[in-house]
Amino acid sequence: MNTQFRKGVIEMCILALISRRDMYGYEIVQSIARYAEIGEGTVYPILRRLTNEGYFKTYLKESPSGPARKYYMITESGREFLEVLKKDWFEFAEIVEILLRGEPI
Repeated sequence: MNTQFRKGVIEMCILALISRRDMYGYEIVQSIARYAEIGEGTVYPILRRLTNEGYFKTYLKESPSGPARKYYMITESGREFLEVLKKDWFEFAEIVEILLRGEPI
């Protein structure tokens, strides 16, 4: 799969997951890995960038097993960005479906 396309889709998936509930990094990796081959080396740079851009805030929470975990929480700006991405995605997916079905444009 095209790397840039995959990166954008994973970014959108991360935003969607965290919009449902606060999550820590490894939990995000495991959630996406259920459906697609992905590693921490892909997810953590995206989390860092989205946090730097103000789409997430982070906080530490004690873990029942081991050190405290860094949790990611979506900001209002992150929710707005996710809505834009979703709108673009659904429009793009509709165009692709039309083209793949061979319908006239």
